[in-house]
Amino acid sequence: MGEYDMRVLRFFFKMGLFMFMSFIVVIIGLYLYAYLSPKLELRTAGQYYIYDTNDELVYQGSSTSEWVSLEDINYNLINAVISVEDKNFYQHHGFDYLRIARAMYLNIKNGKITQGASTISQQYVKNIFLDFSTTWSRKIEEAFLTLELEVHYTKDEILEGYLNTINYGQGNFGIGNASRYYFNKEPIDLTLEEALILAGIPNSPENYNPVANYDLSIERAKIVGNAMVENGYLSLEEFDSLFQDKIEIYGKSSEENLDMLMYYQDAVIEELKNIKTIPEELLQSGGIKIYTYLDLDAQKNLEENILTYLTDSELQSASVVIDPNTGGVIALSGGVSYAKSQYNRATQAKRQVGSAMKPFLYYGALEEGMTSASTFNSQYTTFTLSNGNVYSPKNYGSVYANKEITMAEAIAVSDNVYAVKTNMFLGADKLVDTAKKVGIEADLSAVASLALGTGEMSVLDLARGYTTFATGGYKQDVGFIKKVEDSEGNVLYEKDDTKDLVLNMNYNYILTEMLTGTTNSHFKDYANPTALTIASKLSRKYAIKTGTTDTDFWIAGYNPDVVMVTWVGMDDNSPLSASDSYISKNIWADTVEDILIDTEEHWYETPENVVGVVLDAVSGVPTNDVSKATLFYFVKGTEDMINTEYVSKEEELKE
Repeated sequence: MGEYDMRVLRFFFKMGLFMFMSFIVVIIGLYLYAYLSPKLELRTAGQYYIYDTNDELVYQGSSTSEWVSLEDINYNLINAVISVEDKNFYQHHGFDYLRIARAMYLNIKNGKITQGASTISQQYVKNIFLDFSTTWSRKIEEAFLTLELEVHYTKDEILEGYLNTINYGQGNFGIGNASRYYFNKEPIDLTLEEALILAGIPNSPENYNPVANYDLSIERAKIVGNAMVENGYLSLEEFDSLFQDKIEIYGKSSEENLDMLMYYQDAVIEELKNIKTIPEELLQSGGIKIYTYLDLDAQKNLEENILTYLTDSELQSASVVIDPNTGGVIALSGGVSYAKSQYNRATQAKRQVGSAMKPFLYYGALEEGMTSASTFNSQYTTFTLSNGNVYSPKNYGSVYANKEITMAEAIAVSDNVYAVKTNMFLGADKLVDTAKKVGIEADLSAVASLALGTGEMSVLDLARGYTTFATGGYKQDVGFIKKVEDSEGNVLYEKDDTKDLVLNMNYNYILTEMLTGTTNSHFKDYANPTALTIASKLSRKYAIKTGTTDTDFWIAGYNPDVVMVTWVGMDDNSPLSASDSYISKNIWADTVEDILIDTEEHWYETPENVVGVVLDAVSGVPTNDVSKATLFYFVKGTEDMINTEYVSKEEELKE
């Protein structure tokens, strides 16, 4: 080896030594910094408490109300968790560097991320963060916090905190809650098989909990058991004897368990993440208190009615109930069973809303000079669109009036031809603009078919729009959270109760009155009013609109005290039978009636500039026949336009 080669070798040796020493200095510095940092309070860090509208505590997440000491947890569970999550937990100082290197090698070799290397200490830090973002700044912050845990607490204390905060699925955080929920036992009393099942859940709480997926949970439990064998905690003979019989799963947290309440709680946490005024780092705050609009009685009524009408059915259902006076969601269901599926169909699923879209269309029509007595000819019609395509909307069951009908009747019986003609007459942009004006956030296309609800939106989004109608035309923030405080009572967030008048109160009132026609038998003609089947159930006045597609049944309605939207359908978009429409209607009717029982009935005051005229419900002309008479409402000065020939828009449409 030449002198030059020796110099190069010495240079790299010195560089390597320098880098190694620098690394050691940096590590020592980081641990020293962590040691000098304030000690984290493990039993309160990251906790959140959810309160209902009466300020009663209904849920506590990211920790448990009864902290379980390590000595009160079955040793099999402790050994199982260490084996499957972090076998070197008691040897490393927060980071398993060999495991990190191995994971990096395997991920590079496989060309994708197949291995993780988080230690229990790292996972614990993540558990007590409400924001699970994966930005570099968050990763660096988590690394510092991991060091702080390691220098301030013993391994047993860290493990105890981890077991008391980990997500075990079905809304259960912490081993105490999970043990009682799944097996009706205290953690110390768990069998080996039960311990293996629980230790396997945190890897994927939605998939591996035994209530939602029993078979998958057992497969995962066997993987955990095998890890215990490899780490010397379990013999092969013991492992081979496991799971010979089906394990009994308890699967409830109380005798009066509100399973669908978890959908509400998930929605609360999702909203919490989007509130910009709440600091991302709440570890030092000792937890936060979330005050919501949840009405437990309303939630209970909603759940009971869903289960009554969807027993032994493959159908799914989602509902949102709102108090229009506050904009607060008082009850919500995102599916028939949270235990089986945590997918929140009320907030996450976007479906075509069918004729439930029409009230936004007809409000726009009133704004543009049409009245409740304006008519179009309801007959099979083929439209030639501006792009040259043709469009032939059909009425339900292909039944047509084959005559001119009024807007009031078109709403009552949900005539599709009338709706498309109105949309074409106004211009499709008008419907999109009206939807945005009332607060609907969905991205809607200005097309002819939008009048029939071909645009997709969530149940919550549609309910947001109907809430603006229910308030008399005032748009407001619709949500779940009233107020958020830290553990010291300092207000971190308070809902803005500002209401903006975005609709003309006269037209809004006229539309609302027309929507009561869906339960008015006087509109029985070539088709029946769409909500007539539930009219006998309703003790008071409601503005209601139904919506139907091949795969969805909707009903949306309101009065001054409640707004409710209900959807029924299949997750895979399978076609529905006509009889399924009664399910959504009955859930809606029974729930709003249960919520408002024993309360004073309210309705909207008629604006000074609006007048009611008694007309024949079907023909829209003056009548003395009480069996057909219905109040039609007009802005003063337009009530003279009740001669059918004069108010017909058919010729104007052709022009």
